[in-house]
Amino acid sequence: MTQNEEMSNIQQQALVDINEAQDEKMLQDVKVKYLGKKGLVTGLMKHMKDLPKEEKPAYGQQVNEVRQAIEKVIGERQHILAEERLNQQLSEESIDVTLPARKMTNGAKHPLTRTVEEIEDLFLGLGYEIVTGYEVEKDYYNFEALNLPKSHPARDMQDSFYISEETLLRTHTSPVQARTMEQRKGQGPVKIICPGKVYRRDSDDATHSHQFTQIEGLVVDENIKMSDLKGTLELLAKSLFGADRDIRLRPSYFPFTEPSVEVDVSCFKCKGKGCNVCKHTGWIEILGAGMVHPNVLEMAGFDSNRYSGFAFGMGPDRIAMLKYGIEDIRHFYTNDVRFLNQFKSVEDRGEEDVNL
Repeated sequence: MTQNEEMSNIQQQALVDINEAQDEKMLQDVKVKYLGKKGLVTGLMKHMKDLPKEEKPAYGQQVNEVRQAIEKVIGERQHILAEERLNQQLSEESIDVTLPARKMTNGAKHPLTRTVEEIEDLFLGLGYEIVTGYEVEKDYYNFEALNLPKSHPARDMQDSFYISEETLLRTHTSPVQARTMEQRKGQGPVKIICPGKVYRRDSDDATHSHQFTQIEGLVVDENIKMSDLKGTLELLAKSLFGADRDIRLRPSYFPFTEPSVEVDVSCFKCKGKGCNVCKHTGWIEILGAGMVHPNVLEMAGFDSNRYSGFAFGMGPDRIAMLKYGIEDIRHFYTNDVRFLNQFKSVEDRGEEDVNL
């Protein structure tokens, strides 16, 4: 077979293969077979070395003409296959525009988000800053800077998730307070609240979770007294549970405050008469608080003879459970739409009952 006959046969067979390609992948395979680096047309150029010098230009031109002819047919076939694919896709994905539209439902804020934002709004109005911090925290800021040295027995009150000997998932948002006081370099005033997630090794049941939210507050300045703390917490209780609520302070113990108190609010369901919500006591415990321990102030660089302060910590999970009558804390974290839809406000509902 002469070189011209071989060239003609390759071109004819290429046209047959191109027309038989049923999709773009098959066509690409044909293109590689004939025009690729190791393709049949490319292979024709190997004969150049065997030709006389005067015949090489003409032969090279013939090979290029075959290549161009095959490329042209491939392009035409590719256009046809692409159009066929598009038409098939359009037929399979056709939309019946006469069908009624689906209802567009609005989302709603999570009850925990509502509770946290309500508390934040109150304290922003009182001139507090909102400060956030690290969820993976150093042992020093989580414990030692809060008057809890490594040997302190009160560490057992907070069973912790340790990542290494010196790092852990924070057990409260108090490290944010310690870091903020340290950054202020002993200069007041400090007036902050610290919302965020915290973690403790606890069994998951109706009232406990290994992860929950917390909001802590801190005020440090000259002449801060226990009466300032009581007035702040009374305002908080009335804002959350109603203007007719009262609070009471019971002596307690926290390593980072002295004196320390547990804070109860009069039951909003029975008005203090006694019911199943308040366990027939007329009071519901909502948070812990106290005057900042002098050791905590000194470790953060504040002169405890000049400055004093108060701190408080609350669980928005518990407050939301009381506020909305939720019996199981696990409902907050299961993302059950039926549960979340119960807390839609008028603003959340919007126009969701209108077909758009």
